[in-house]
Amino acid sequence: MGLAVNELEISIINIIVNAGETKSYAYEALAKANETKYEEADRLMKKANEALNLAHNAQTEMLHKEASGQKIEISVLFIHAQDHLMTAISEKNLIEQIIELRKVVNTLVKNKGEKSND
Repeated sequence: MGLAVNELEISIINIIVNAGETKSYAYEALAKANETKYEEADRLMKKANEALNLAHNAQTEMLHKEASGQKIEISVLFIHAQDHLMTAISEKNLIEQIIELRKVVNTLVKNKGEKSND
């Protein structure tokens, strides 16, 4: 007999899965930026933001339930989901900044190389 999955567990899994997708897309975007494929990097960061919104919405739904008086059971899985979400937000934000820096650095390197060839 299998275990029944309740609504809270589904929300927790949604946070974990979407936070993981957020990080995955962000790191893929960084790799594309390192290859100077900025349009692809921007597309992947958009997907990272979409996944992050899904994770954040699941968290917000749980917060609203608790604020309205519904008790939310704290479990190791719940804590794990919150940890994933927090690190996804931090890593995505840092990667966005790194991508912007890569654009600047890559432009400077390109310009320097063109001046050296003159």
